[in-house]
Amino acid sequence: MQIHPVIKLAELSKTYHTGEVDVHAVRSVSLEILPGEFVAIMGSSGSGKSTLMNTIGCLDRPTSGNFQLDGIDVSTLDRNALADIRNEKIGFVFQGFNLLSRTSALENVEMPLLYNRQRIASQEQRERALQALELCGLANRADHHPSQLSGGQQQRVAIARALVNRPALLLADEPTGNLDTQTSIEIMGVFQKLNDAGITVIMITHELDIAHCTKRTVVLRDGLIVSDTPVTSRLNAEREFNRLKTEQAAVQLA
Repeated sequence: MQIHPVIKLAELSKTYHTGEVDVHAVRSVSLEILPGEFVAIMGSSGSGKSTLMNTIGCLDRPTSGNFQLDGIDVSTLDRNALADIRNEKIGFVFQGFNLLSRTSALENVEMPLLYNRQRIASQEQRERALQALELCGLANRADHHPSQLSGGQQQRVAIARALVNRPALLLADEPTGNLDTQTSIEIMGVFQKLNDAGITVIMITHELDIAHCTKRTVVLRDGLIVSDTPVTSRLNAEREFNRLKTEQAAVQLA
C-alpha cells in the first residue's frame, strides 16, 4: 500500500517585498515528510527556517510552488479555509507555552475543541483533554493552574493541547527554548514517546543536542536545503534524563 506524505513541498518559494528590495526567504524547496517521522529543521538566523515553519503551519502563503498537507493542496486556500486546516490538521507547540493563566490545565487543553467545526459534547471534550494529558504524563495535574506547575509541566500541558484535536502533524517551534537542560531532555522524552506512538513531529530548533533526539535533520541556509540526513547516533531522551537526575542527586548528597 502506498504511503502518502503528511507534508509535500514542491519547488516552494517565499519572497518578501520590502520597499525596493526583494528578500528571498525560501528558494525552490522540495521536501516530503512521511507519517510517523520525527524531523528537526535547523538553520542560523536568516536561513529561512521560520518562514518554512510558517508556511508548513499554514500561517503564511508561498509566493510560488505547491504545498500539500495530509493530501490537501493548501497553496491556494482562502483565509478561513486555512484557519480550519490549522485547527484540524496541525497541533502547535511554542517556546512560550501560551497557556491561559486563570484556567486549569484541563481547561487549557480543551480550548482548541471549542473551535472545532464539528460540535463536540462537553463530556467528550473533557475525556479527550484528559486522554491528551495522560499521553503527556500529566493527568494528575489536570486541575492545577499554570502558576502551580513547573516550566516542564507547563510545556507538557501545551503539548497535550496541541494533541487534543488529533492532528495529522505536531509542529513544535523551539519547544525547549525557555527550559533548562534537564527539563529540555525531559520534554524531548515526551516527544519521542508521542512519535513512537505514531505521531508525526516537525521541530524547529537551533540546538544540536535537541536535534539528536529526532530521527531526521534538515538544515537550511539562505533559503535552501543544504542537507537532509537521518540521525544515526540518536539520543534516548528518557535514559539521558534519568542519568542527569542521578548525577544531580549525587551532587546534592556530596
